[in-house]
Amino acid sequence: MTAGAQALNRLAAYVNAHSHALLRVTVGIVFFGFGVLKLFPSASPAEQLAVDAATKMTLGMVPETVLLLSLAALETAIGIGLIVGRRLLRPALVAFFLHMGGVFSTLLLLPDAMWQPHSPAPTMEGQYVVKNVVLVAVCLVVAAHEWGHGDRSGAGNGAG
Repeated sequence: MTAGAQALNRLAAYVNAHSHALLRVTVGIVFFGFGVLKLFPSASPAEQLAVDAATKMTLGMVPETVLLLSLAALETAIGIGLIVGRRLLRPALVAFFLHMGGVFSTLLLLPDAMWQPHSPAPTMEGQYVVKNVVLVAVCLVVAAHEWGHGDRSGAGNGAG
């Protein structure tokens, strides 16, 4: 085996051994970054879309500034939970999946903003929402790995 092939095999083994942590932390960084952006007025390109959807979900009963700060706090907390892992990971994953339910609901709540007229193609804003299927897939892998470990003591999950 050549030196190049050996190096690639070592790299593949390293990535394989750390793949779940890599996925978890990178999604955490994305969430943390997008959450922090929402703390600064007009810094997030998704700010108005998020506010409009959240306003519809709350029937307009919550002020926009409260909605935006709440979304910022939620996304930042999810990001921190994913980055840190440990005891924060499971609550972060639950919050992530609940949040994604709200995110994907915009496809139905704001159809004029999400879909091109007379076409099944999403608008730019719709594409911004639809691309979250990748984050959902990543977090499904992370959750399966996390919840597959049971209580971490090895009891009842076949680990030892």
